[in-house]
Amino acid sequence: MKHLVLIPSFNSGPRLADTVRAALARWPDVWVVLDGSTDGSGEALLGEAARNAGLRVLFLPENRGKGAAVLHGLREAATAGFTHALTMDADGQHPAERIPVFMAASRAEPEAMVLGLPVFGAEAPALRVRGRRVSNWWVGLETGWAGIGDSLCGFRVYPIAPLLEAMGETRWMRRFDFDPEAVVRLSWRRVRAVNLPAPVRYLSAAEGGVSHFRYFRDNALLTWMHTRLALGALRRLPVLLRRRRAQSRPASPAAATPP
Repeated sequence: MKHLVLIPSFNSGPRLADTVRAALARWPDVWVVLDGSTDGSGEALLGEAARNAGLRVLFLPENRGKGAAVLHGLREAATAGFTHALTMDADGQHPAERIPVFMAASRAEPEAMVLGLPVFGAEAPALRVRGRRVSNWWVGLETGWAGIGDSLCGFRVYPIAPLLEAMGETRWMRRFDFDPEAVVRLSWRRVRAVNLPAPVRYLSAAEGGVSHFRYFRDNALLTWMHTRLALGALRRLPVLLRRRRAQSRPASPAAATPP
């Protein structure tokens, strides 16, 4: 097994360098994919990359979306021999100090996806927190309640090979729809979810926080995504029901050991 940290970024400003330094302090291999950024944040990392062989900076010529940036990084990582990737946001929202914990969980169960279960602070927008409950409910339905704790948190470890296969099946999951669709399609491939808590910060503009979330545009994208996935789940309904029954069936008691 070989793990790396993969950070997609689009115009993340000075926070990107802080995020990369925090990640490098906890993990030796950190790759950044600049998704058509025009703010110079990627170029600012090149000097650090020249001094640190574990840091690699990849540039996409135009903004293609988070999923497309992750896909580009995954393909390059697989070619370089990496088997797992921990994705995290570039803007400082995600807890770099939890990287070793998530990597250890992935190494203990290499066939699983290790998903961040967000722990929000008081500053988290109530509308965003409530809205993700809707997406989580739909993902539960689409996977037969396969144990996915949160569908939207981008702090997670993926096994690279099955994720590349899943992304190769569809032209979607290239933008904001990447995170929830990835866990659904991996669950359909019987990739088990391991959920671990991850504190999530919402930084103010004064703190350098950057958000490209657009409420109506991105919720429309999620609505279309859940429509597609619900139809896909309907086609897989017998399999999902069998899996659900198997999960709910009590384990057979172990035979008593004779004295």
